[in-house]
Amino acid sequence: MDQQQRFDNLKLGERGAIVSIIAYICLSSIKLIIGYAAGSEALKADGLNNATDIVASIAVLVGLKIAQKPADKDHPYGHWKSETIASLAASFIMMAVGLQVLVEAAISMFHGREQAPDLISAWAGVFCAIVMYAVYRYNKKLALKINSQAVMAAAKDNIADALVSIGTVVGIIGAQLNMPWLDPLTAILVGFIICKTAWDIFREASHHLSDGFDEQKIELYKDTVLSIEGVEDVKEIRARNYGSNAVIDVILLIQSDLEFQKAHEIATRVEDELKKLSNVYEVHVHYEPGV
Repeated sequence: MDQQQRFDNLKLGERGAIVSIIAYICLSSIKLIIGYAAGSEALKADGLNNATDIVASIAVLVGLKIAQKPADKDHPYGHWKSETIASLAASFIMMAVGLQVLVEAAISMFHGREQAPDLISAWAGVFCAIVMYAVYRYNKKLALKINSQAVMAAAKDNIADALVSIGTVVGIIGAQLNMPWLDPLTAILVGFIICKTAWDIFREASHHLSDGFDEQKIELYKDTVLSIEGVEDVKEIRARNYGSNAVIDVILLIQSDLEFQKAHEIATRVEDELKKLSNVYEVHVHYEPGV
């Protein structure tokens, strides 16, 4: 995949972020308005959850836009990590809101309540779950088409939100069955889900920014290199993430008596084969004589 195609894919990825933003704005408004009117702590918590998702989706959109900027003097490798930095910032905001939901729901739980929320809040939850599932299907299809980790992460967030809405409905209906404590209990569970999602985003973003890399992918790259004729062994192979792209550094061991031109051809084949893999952006090859 050439660089222009990668930029075009980032542009397509913006559609998924925009769809998510529009959906979250509409659904969070519906949930918060009906949640306050119907007296449902669970639906209000779910609405706040979607409000944080607006921020996360905006962060993805901004990251995708900045990542499209070409390399310059200060960023010789490009701006691919911008979406990762934006995700890290969004995780802090989501964690703050999740903790707020937990505190408010816990206060409501221990103060007790006599009335169950109005049943309209359950219908609102069902409607929102259906809409969010449709957004999930759209973003998942788009992510697979353009091979975007950011859009796929957004799709996973979408399906998690659909499941949260279903859980909210269960809590509201349970409260209708003479168990009013079930509604704030569900709000507490939603708060934990928000915090868990924020932690997962933080962990993945910080892993990428600290140059952590998937060991299974490293093994896949190594197997690809070893399958190339002329490569005797791989002395060392490392990789790091640049957004959804990978930059690979590899040291080959080749036959010690090979001519320079032959050795260079082997290194070029290694570079070409690795770049055929969908997420590989750049390959740095060094070769040394084998034993």
